[in-house]
Amino acid sequence: MTTTDGLTDMVRSFVAAAVRPAAEDLDATERFPAEIYARMGELGLFGITVPEADGGSGGSVADYVTVMEELAYGYASVADQCGLVELVASLLAGFGTPKQKKTYLPGLLAGTERCAYALTEPQAGSDLGALSTNARRDGDGWVLNGEKIFIHNAPVADFAMVLAVTDPARRKRGGMSMFLVDSSLPGVRQAYHEKKMGQRASQVGGFVFTDVRLPADALLGGEGEGFGAVMSVLEKGRLGIAALANGICRAALDTAREHALSRQQFGKPIAQFQAVAFSLADMATDHAAARQLIEHGADLLDRGVDAGSVCSMAKLFASEASIRTTSRAVQILGGSGFIRGVEAERLYRDARITTIYEGTSEVQRMIISRALLR
Repeated sequence: MTTTDGLTDMVRSFVAAAVRPAAEDLDATERFPAEIYARMGELGLFGITVPEADGGSGGSVADYVTVMEELAYGYASVADQCGLVELVASLLAGFGTPKQKKTYLPGLLAGTERCAYALTEPQAGSDLGALSTNARRDGDGWVLNGEKIFIHNAPVADFAMVLAVTDPARRKRGGMSMFLVDSSLPGVRQAYHEKKMGQRASQVGGFVFTDVRLPADALLGGEGEGFGAVMSVLEKGRLGIAALANGICRAALDTAREHALSRQQFGKPIAQFQAVAFSLADMATDHAAARQLIEHGADLLDRGVDAGSVCSMAKLFASEASIRTTSRAVQILGGSGFIRGVEAERLYRDARITTIYEGTSEVQRMIISRALLR
């Protein structure tokens, strides 16, 4: 992994050349940009913190959040894919057998194999303890049944990492296991493709599993270790989404500032009106404050220090700041900010999901308040 400055420069150059020019078309068509992801694989932008021995970049969490912000500045859907691969590859590197790593990691990190991380169900979102998807032993293998919804990449995934109940009596306390499930297996149905408000090129859909027979080596880690595996990457995942949201913040600030400097009203640029200038100041402050929280959380994770509350603060603040900032950008652009194809309008839609996925703002406030009152 290059130095942080060198990494930033490299990703910014890539984003300027390949991501920003494609963002409007990707938003309009909802196309999966395989060519962008293949190039990201060549640049080593997948598996930032995955050890080099496993094919990753061997970087730090600080490197990861740098990449996420820069990619999201170009287009949040592309950053979202980077975050998904980071979590799945981290779990494979941390819990996978040599055979599992050899099977899945090379294509995943090259950007040529498509993964999904299948947790959410119709009655189990924030409360994973309510999962109903289950896997029962059958000889040396397993039989998987259930449904997953709102799953990133479900419509296009080659394989999914699926959390299922293997001991209903224990559930989160050793009764959940993680499985590697190839989408081509009999009984796996990629059920639907959702039409989303924002981040439209980030494919979202569902899986239905009907008597899917899995071999013994489909189990990732030990039986009953699934919930712990999910928890092991949760903080890094939340910090990644915080950085994604902050990339949206920066893009909104830049497009609003450019408009305010060029748009003339009453004989002068609207940036010279205090109401507009103060709004830009608030946007810049939100972005800078979020970055400080994100960098602090990354530093704690890189040093192996408890970072749960700080990562939740970063996710909470950056995601809600992205909604404030994009709203201000639309206001500054006026009528043009409400027109499809204008960057501020897309950013406004792209920001909205950041307070929901990887733990809602309400969940983050629960985590922070419990730490305060413990």
